[in-house]
Amino acid sequence: MMEILGKTSIDFMGMRRYSFAVSGVLVLVGLIALFQIWRGAANLGIDFSGGTAVQLKLERAIPIDKARHALLKHGLKEVELQEFAADNKLLIRVKAETTIEEKVADKVLEIFKKEFPNNPFVVDSSFEIGPTIGQKLQHDALIAISISMLGIVLYVAARFEFRFGIAAALATFHDVFAVLGIFYVLEKEITLLIVTALLTLAGYSLTDTVVVFDRIRENLKVRHRDPLATTINNAINQVLSRTIIVSLTVILVLIPLTLFGGEVLHDFSLALLMGVVVGTYSSVFVASPLLILWKGTPGKLLRRH
Repeated sequence: MMEILGKTSIDFMGMRRYSFAVSGVLVLVGLIALFQIWRGAANLGIDFSGGTAVQLKLERAIPIDKARHALLKHGLKEVELQEFAADNKLLIRVKAETTIEEKVADKVLEIFKKEFPNNPFVVDSSFEIGPTIGQKLQHDALIAISISMLGIVLYVAARFEFRFGIAAALATFHDVFAVLGIFYVLEKEITLLIVTALLTLAGYSLTDTVVVFDRIRENLKVRHRDPLATTINNAINQVLSRTIIVSLTVILVLIPLTLFGGEVLHDFSLALLMGVVVGTYSSVFVASPLLILWKGTPGKLLRRH
């Protein structure tokens, strides 16, 4: 594997108090975001808040900007648009908060007939997502994330030992809450696609953490008399180039997707981009230092090694 840093001797464990402070803030913001999502006070997509989805097949494609302007002009503000250029199809999703006197689907059809009279269309599909279904999707999303966290604990515990599994799970929770909190602060829309991104980054974070844990375990076997902090520092420094190269490779793919992938992929790829950065950070500054905390005896979990 190519090395971009050469041999390093950075005292990562010496910085753990600062990293725990930063991580504590990120997790706190994430917990606030989760509470606000549960209350329905966050910027939720129609998957969670309820709304109407209408898919049209047009004779000629309509630029998304023009379609959005037409809908805004007639009072439909909370709208998501997705274009299928190959088939001249347009998916229009309107949040339930939008208040109009008539049925949302009928209003959308009326707007397109009026604004684009020379572009005939047919309705491919039309359906509504009620608040009850939105709440069930929120509940199911939380269950999916919880099951994935349990799976992480069991996998890492079986491969290493229980304390490694707990450390990996806590680091993964940290990554999910951090990205969720950042999205909440930026007032980004929370949809099922974002939940998918969170689960994806959980898998990436785990992979990166396992690589570091593998090297820590190897060093513990051959240098078990060294202080634990020294052993962990050596292990992280040994895999640091690999960690950075892998993360940069993923980031180089995600940056073009974020910038040029269009509205549909933007938030998804942005969540993954944030997740890769946070996940790389957490495998070094969260998961590994947690092993030191675990090593302490009851009542002395913060003792130095």
